[in-house]
Amino acid sequence: MAKVLVVTSGKGGVGKTTSTAAMGAALAQAGKKVVVIDFDVGLRNLDLVMGAERRVVFDLINVVQGIAKLPQALIRDKRLDNLSLLPASQTKDKDALTEEGVGRVINELRQSFDWVLCDSPAGIERGAMLAMRFADTAVIVTNPEVSSVRDSDRIIGMLDSKTVKAEKGERVEKHILLTRYDAARAARGDMLGIDDVLEILATPLLGIIPESQDVLRASNVGSPVTLNNPVCTPARAYTDATRRLLGETVPMIVPSERKGLMSLLRGRRAA
Repeated sequence: MAKVLVVTSGKGGVGKTTSTAAMGAALAQAGKKVVVIDFDVGLRNLDLVMGAERRVVFDLINVVQGIAKLPQALIRDKRLDNLSLLPASQTKDKDALTEEGVGRVINELRQSFDWVLCDSPAGIERGAMLAMRFADTAVIVTNPEVSSVRDSDRIIGMLDSKTVKAEKGERVEKHILLTRYDAARAARGDMLGIDDVLEILATPLLGIIPESQDVLRASNVGSPVTLNNPVCTPARAYTDATRRLLGETVPMIVPSERKGLMSLLRGRRAA
């Protein structure tokens, strides 16, 4: 039986879709059978990040409405046979999603996959609520900014009250994924420090993803960063986060300030 994981946040632009693709690919690379679902109806982007935009025939709404069967809508990744995508619709409204329909799709996917990753739209509207509704586990993606952290705190409250698990008196397992972290800016006080974020959200830290052009490059070529450049710093950070998700004990590496060539030369002269 699959574990259903929602990748969520209150604020837009924090890296949910990038993180869903990266962790989905890392789970598949670890030998798990994985499906990623795009819940951002009307603004779908997960298919672009996965490099599958030209292969979309049917989507989540088609399956929910019974227009297509689930196997018809699933797109198998060309790089990893055990990774699949269920895309969102660009032409339908979010109101086309129903709790009954989404629950039916999730239950069917549970039978065939080890992990079901739900890429949530930002905020607390219908698509976001349905993305988290059936979750066993949640990864709350946040940037080290006050507005992002405040919105993430609101999402944590929703996970503790509006999910099926919460209504049964159970708790959704929650993790914080801190993205776009810049050690130099944090040191100058231009963004929140890691300890500040964790103190506010009081939720375990899954990983720290540094600000990096490697993530943007991977998205632009339609490849999860963990596949496009596995040895780059953000890819390693996503892989480590995924290993923690699987229960492994992996040391947390805090991205440090990168020194330029002149700084290094000055440091050597001073020594």
